[in-house]
Amino acid sequence: MDGAKPLVELEGATVRFGAFAALRGVDFRMYPGEVHSLMGENGAGKSTLIKAITGVLPLDEGALTLAGEHVSFDNPRAAQAAGISTVYQEVDLLGNVSVAENIWLGREPRRHGLIDNKAMRRQAAEVLDSLSLDIDPASILGSHSLAVQQLVAIARAISTDVRVLVLDEPTSSLDTDEVAELFRVIRDLKQRGVAILFVSHFLDQVYEICDRVTVLRDGALVGEYRTTDLLRIDLVQKMLGRDIADFAARERVLEPDLPPDPFLSARGVTNAPGISEADVDVAAGEVLGIAGLLGSGRTELSRALTGMDRPQAGVIRIENRDVRIDSPRRALQLGVVYSSENRRTEGLLPELSILENIVLAVQAQRGAMRRIPPTRQRELAISWIEALGIRPADPDRLVKTLSGGNQQKVMLARLLALSPRVLVLDEPTRGIDVGAKVEVQNLVGELADNGLAVMFISAELEEVLRVGDRVAVLREGRIAETVAADTLNADSLLALVAQPDLPEA
Repeated sequence: MDGAKPLVELEGATVRFGAFAALRGVDFRMYPGEVHSLMGENGAGKSTLIKAITGVLPLDEGALTLAGEHVSFDNPRAAQAAGISTVYQEVDLLGNVSVAENIWLGREPRRHGLIDNKAMRRQAAEVLDSLSLDIDPASILGSHSLAVQQLVAIARAISTDVRVLVLDEPTSSLDTDEVAELFRVIRDLKQRGVAILFVSHFLDQVYEICDRVTVLRDGALVGEYRTTDLLRIDLVQKMLGRDIADFAARERVLEPDLPPDPFLSARGVTNAPGISEADVDVAAGEVLGIAGLLGSGRTELSRALTGMDRPQAGVIRIENRDVRIDSPRRALQLGVVYSSENRRTEGLLPELSILENIVLAVQAQRGAMRRIPPTRQRELAISWIEALGIRPADPDRLVKTLSGGNQQKVMLARLLALSPRVLVLDEPTRGIDVGAKVEVQNLVGELADNGLAVMFISAELEEVLRVGDRVAVLREGRIAETVAADTLNADSLLALVAQPDLPEA
């Protein structure tokens, strides 16, 4: 890249929302044939910068240059026509139509005024083949895994003569093999000269696939670095603006080998095809980490214990009393609350304010005839905003305008306002930055220290070890073993998680 000219460049980019500047005089550049990462805490300005490049937001100040020419895009379609495409974390394609139809949606080949399905499938096959993807163009997109759907979204992007490809958290729901396949495609596009902006919170992946990284903090540029020249701990400290030592690990308050009597226990919980005869115990005042490979039944277990899905078999006990948790409402009555891994579709209401989202569950619990007075709603929301450090501290701010980390805090505030006894968290830090992730982890520890029983599910083994007092290893829908967290490291936990179950003699 030395001596080469940038393919896309922002100079002095500033974007304001009223008096608030989401970007402040940021310079950014990408070269042909490179993979570039954009890093920073939630709220640092990453999404705003991407939207400025892809035509979603106009610049209030500064200039955007593409291949040496000044450009200004009124909308994403104009940016796409110029060769800039985006593949989002949530694939925005149509699951009920074919792969070929998704690739050529809105640009279908026609013959005599009608869509030429044969030509469309043939051309889709050529695009897929150019990426060495063995996907049937005639198959229904929704029948494929999320990983395949993301690859189809990339195929759609390159079918438009893409020059700049933005990948927004593309690996958040993929397993190791699927990530490897995605990286193979990225490297292929890199060889073709495509400039790829790779946005991810997984540092290991950033260092594996990216050539350079640009760091933002509070809407301003911190710096641009080659990944080969920047230690990971230095990258984190540049993102946070403070020393990583400020984030001390939680001190465990339980005797790891002698947990108290379980507050919630389950025996033989079965809910095909996800879990089969799972046994689990979680005590008041402990964080029980749940570790398992993708498909091991992590989410299925959490949903069965919280009434989201009704178990087909098994017994659940709370405080040594058999209970029936056959709905989320019944779970709430028993003090058991659940935070879904997908906060966008099963959690927050993005078009409502912070206040409305926080008081929603409490109001539902009281019933429509017992309205919470507006003054009390505001007091409740402000108390949780302050307690959890939600930023900005404006109860009337729409949730959709918040960073991912602050959205997760709003979700936790809603649940905690119900005064629960058991908190089941499924991937509570997915898609949020390092600083916000540690804040959520520390908050979980504080909640356990105050007597809550917490189940903490994460695909990141280091995170499970950092947060958990004990770790329950889930394999093929069963809790294979439960181990004190301080007796494990990431490698030994990985060995337990990946160990095949032996058939019973």
